[in-house]
Amino acid sequence: MQPTTTPNAQRYATRVSMFGIALDRLTMQGAVRVLTDQLLQPERVSQIVVTPNTDHVVMLQSRPAFMQAYRSAFLVVADGNPVVWASRLLGKPLPETIPGSDLVPALFDALPQQARKTRVFLFGAGPGVAVRASQAIAARWGNTIEVVGAVSPDFGFEHNASASTAFANAIAASNADIILVGVGAPKQELWSYQYRDQLNVKLVMCVGATIDFLAGEKRRCPQWMQRLKCEWLYRMCQEPKRLTKRYATDAVVFPMLLVKEFVRHSR
Repeated sequence: MQPTTTPNAQRYATRVSMFGIALDRLTMQGAVRVLTDQLLQPERVSQIVVTPNTDHVVMLQSRPAFMQAYRSAFLVVADGNPVVWASRLLGKPLPETIPGSDLVPALFDALPQQARKTRVFLFGAGPGVAVRASQAIAARWGNTIEVVGAVSPDFGFEHNASASTAFANAIAASNADIILVGVGAPKQELWSYQYRDQLNVKLVMCVGATIDFLAGEKRRCPQWMQRLKCEWLYRMCQEPKRLTKRYATDAVVFPMLLVKEFVRHSR
């Protein structure tokens, strides 16, 4: 099967620049096509996929290393309605949100049956969760996907260079095509960027709580709440201690960033 690629030069030319980063102006279908095309390429260059939401945008403004990791990413798609709304206010509309928790299943659904299954490594979530996610993947996509590793690293692993190197070497040895990194932002993006040359994969997908969702550890909000763009409220009710302060801060800072961005674009 020959790849029907979307030329990167054309895709990058249509990116939306705002808040110091460039986002791909793609639908879910388009994003999946870009990723499946990349999986068909022979090179293993560990292309990083990130999904910015409001909290990421706020953190990016004060964390240069996080910004550098974002600017190096192969695919940048908006995970969060405020980011899409901001793009429309700035006159460069993104077509829709593409949360990592939706992008991963959509990609898995699109993977063709081949002589060799697509090899996936799960890296993240709490103790035992990655293993349960691997079992769920095998049950749903076993005809096209082989999970070749499932690791839930200890808290603070990113500060241990020897542990991080061992993880990177294990991922490389697994001959995985895709690694799902779900250890939270900005940790997952910083770690992926730092160790990208050692991973020997085709796609490094920084996808937050996606492994938890695949394992059934966390539940997505009901469809009616998704249609009303209230998934943030559902998640906050699930994890009030962790998310209430974050959402309150973002609610204050993000509009200020948007005003600054609007003024900059007007000039």
